[in-house]
Amino acid sequence: MTEPSGPYARLALPHVTLCAVTSVNVAATIRALEVSLEQIDFGACKLFTDAPVRPEHPDIMVVPIRRISSSRAYSDFILMQLVDHIKTTHCLVAQWDGHVLDTECWRMDFLDQDYIGASWPQFTDGHDVGNGGFSLRSRRLMEACRNPEFQPYHPEDVAIGRLNREWLEGRGMRFAPRALADLFSTERAGDISASFGYHGAWLMPRAIGINKFWQIYAGLDDRSTIRHDFAAIFKQIRQGYGGWKRALSLILDQLAYRRGK
Repeated sequence: MTEPSGPYARLALPHVTLCAVTSVNVAATIRALEVSLEQIDFGACKLFTDAPVRPEHPDIMVVPIRRISSSRAYSDFILMQLVDHIKTTHCLVAQWDGHVLDTECWRMDFLDQDYIGASWPQFTDGHDVGNGGFSLRSRRLMEACRNPEFQPYHPEDVAIGRLNREWLEGRGMRFAPRALADLFSTERAGDISASFGYHGAWLMPRAIGINKFWQIYAGLDDRSTIRHDFAAIFKQIRQGYGGWKRALSLILDQLAYRRGK
C-alpha cells in the first residue's frame, strides 16, 4: 500500500473535528493531519501544541497549550481538556503515526458509535475496542469522561475502553463491535488494506512505503517512540536499496536512547 496521492472523491464530514495533541514530532503530526485533509472536508481541524508552528495547510488551526511533558500528561489532556475545544458531535483523534488511508472504507454507521478505535486482540473479555491513537469519539462521551464518577487512568484509551466501559455503557454510550472497529482502523489486528485508517509506526512502511516512512522517521525529534516496535520496523526498513544503512541508523538511534535514559 502506498501513501494516498492523486484525485479523490472527497468525503464530507462536517460533524467531525480532526484533532491531534502533541509537543514532540510536531512536523510528522502535521503531515498526518495533512494526509487526512487531502481526502476529507472536516468540520474543523485542530492541532494542540506548545510548538511555535504555522502549518502551510489553511485548514489546520493551531491551538496553543502548555507543553505535554509525558504520555500521562497527554492522557490527562485528552480526557479532561480536549472536549472544551470540540463544537462538533464527534472528534477524530490522530497522532503522528496514523491517519486516514482510504475514504472508500468510510461507513456512516461509524458515527452511530460513541467510541471506535482499532481492536485489541490481547483482550478476550469483549472489552476490546479500542486504540485511541486513531479513534472516533462522540462529544457526549468526552463530556462523560469528566464526570466525577469516571475513573481517570493512563493510558486514556484503556480508561475509556476497559476501566470505565461498563460505567459508560450504563449511561447509554455505544462502543463499536469489534468487527466494525476493524473496518475503521488497523493497529494490532485488522487488515490495513481494507480499513479507513490506521495507527502504529510499525505499520507505516506498509501504509506509505519504506522510503517515505524513512524520511518521516529521519525528521522525528523523538525517535524513541518506535522502541516498542523496533523489531517489526527493523525487519521492514532493511529491505531494498540502502536497507542495511537504514537498519544501522535505527540501531544506533535506539542505542543512543538507551544511553540517555
